[in-house]
Amino acid sequence: MFYDELHEYFEANGIGCGTVSVLGMPVLEVKFASAGSYGLLYVIPAEIRSSSPEEAEEEYRARAAVKAALKASESSAGRNVRAVTVAEDLWRSRPELFRARLLSHTGRFRSIFARNCEVRRIDRLSANAFLDENHNYGAASCRYCFGLFEKGASGPAAVAAFSNARRWIKDGREIRSYEWVRYASASGVRIPGGMGKILARFIEEIRPDDIVSYADLEWSDGNVYRQLGFSEDGFRKPVLFTVDPGDWRRKPCSALSSGSLWYMNEGSLKYRLKVSGYRDRVLR
Repeated sequence: MFYDELHEYFEANGIGCGTVSVLGMPVLEVKFASAGSYGLLYVIPAEIRSSSPEEAEEEYRARAAVKAALKASESSAGRNVRAVTVAEDLWRSRPELFRARLLSHTGRFRSIFARNCEVRRIDRLSANAFLDENHNYGAASCRYCFGLFEKGASGPAAVAAFSNARRWIKDGREIRSYEWVRYASASGVRIPGGMGKILARFIEEIRPDDIVSYADLEWSDGNVYRQLGFSEDGFRKPVLFTVDPGDWRRKPCSALSSGSLWYMNEGSLKYRLKVSGYRDRVLR
């Protein structure tokens, strides 16, 4: 079972791991020490086994209910719950990336402080190569690419990609809105302050009026965006995929899709930053 495989992975890396049953679903309760304190992470294994879109949606709803129950339980206990969903197809198709990412949630990462880095514009080819290796969903169509380079390093420690402007007129003034399409640090690396440093550079150089981005609800609740001054601005509904059990590659479904396995992700939260307010707080 996929659940057992994840359990064994934590144990093999010396990380304490137990089991809790939430609404009848087994969830991994991972206890670890990081930076001199103890942490707690809940891991929901999403085994890919649905043979129809209806089954995939039912399993998504069950996972969503489990996360809501965990959050409610931990909030009442005065703790901040951290819960992630590990989809079996991504775990098997991109094993190195997802193993490193899961370990990083238990404090197993190398820190590089943003103050020891510099932001540089990079070309799209270089950005896409980095994102294909280090982002959950690989590269994406973008217009502006920035790298965060540790001083003295030739390659980036993190990369961010932004879209071209979407324009509209409001109160007689043109508004230019951009999407923050991708951000990823190198595998096994975290950069406290890194996203903020790239954001400040993008705003200084491109002068946007508005920036939107999305938090993948399988791995995040978007807290990092809230810390940067973004506000929650909607919900992107879950996406249904077909999954090839031969190579574990997923494809978004269409009216003509067919496949032996199906999976529905958990959607994402939309966040928006009105840049005038950000400038008043940060860039003055």
